[in-house]
Amino acid sequence: MIFDPITVCNMELQNRFVRSATQEFMAEEDGTPTERLGELYEELAKNEVGLIVTGYSYVLPGGESDPLQQGIYDDRFIEPYRQITERVHCYKSKIVLQIVHGGRQATVSREHPVPIAPSPVKNGHSSVLPREMTDSEILEMIEAFTRAAVRAKKAGFDGVQLHCAHGFLLSNFISPYTNRREDRWGGSTENRTRIITEIVRRIKEDLGEDFPILVKLNATDGFRSGSSKAGLGLNAPESVEVAKLLEKAGVCAIEVSGGIGEAGGVTIRTAINSPAKEAYFKNYSKMIKEAVDIPVILVGGIRSLSVMKCLVKDGCADLISMSRTFISEPDLIPKLRSGEVEKARCVSCNLCFDPEGIRCNFEFD
Repeated sequence: MIFDPITVCNMELQNRFVRSATQEFMAEEDGTPTERLGELYEELAKNEVGLIVTGYSYVLPGGESDPLQQGIYDDRFIEPYRQITERVHCYKSKIVLQIVHGGRQATVSREHPVPIAPSPVKNGHSSVLPREMTDSEILEMIEAFTRAAVRAKKAGFDGVQLHCAHGFLLSNFISPYTNRREDRWGGSTENRTRIITEIVRRIKEDLGEDFPILVKLNATDGFRSGSSKAGLGLNAPESVEVAKLLEKAGVCAIEVSGGIGEAGGVTIRTAINSPAKEAYFKNYSKMIKEAVDIPVILVGGIRSLSVMKCLVKDGCADLISMSRTFISEPDLIPKLRSGEVEKARCVSCNLCFDPEGIRCNFEFD
């Protein structure tokens, strides 16, 4: 089943494997995508990855969170991205552009000295206090995401994925920990999700109902039980309600993830050395899958073919998403399909997040 074709968001995928978005550190300083990115995505396409989600691409200047991060805030990026999508489409893979704004996790610079956020809640990871966005700034942000999606379509992408996880701007709005507003953008679950549903509505206005809009969603902020912040953040039952609102708005697939920087060690766990440690967000994804009718994609330390098959069979997910695994072994899918291997070689050391460009830096025996 996992190697069989599947239709997701009107995209015919050759299998149920997804390359989860990863910051590659391979763009120019201004966010322009490079030949190296084209080579990376083409290699994944050659090796039968059904759906490739790009590294996160920021929608406005000042919205980046990492050096050498991709941008999509200007029309000049359309042509270099088109060269990349054409390379991918020489094979059977589909490719969507993940779009993002860093919010309270955006890089502080001379041009952008104070990050923006729904509420002025200090970043517990960096100790930076963001500035609360005005109503007009929120409307401008919705327009920026819409323009980014329009550019993505012009560049030949098969869809976009809104990054609503990991403490970036859209997830800042969803979480009651980072959103303390009392206007139409805060308070109830529906209000805190409004910026995303408005982005979806605007994209559909400009690009039509059939253009695929996916979401990467935090199912939890990841605060530990007993933390002084526990109970303030996003929890699993509320994430289910968010997922239902997104489905109603027209989102056509949800990738389930979790964690923000303040929670520590939640999103990208290390030492995944047994099947029991794999798929650490599976309980959340199962809850969401039982509540929505759109495809659910699961990411989080998935390594073994047996685990992948069980996740689909047991109703935890429709598709399997991996990041570090494909950094280590871009040719993993043919190896699994042929029976050459039963699990990925990735040891979850996180040495691959190399500021000179992602690569596997673990020294295997």
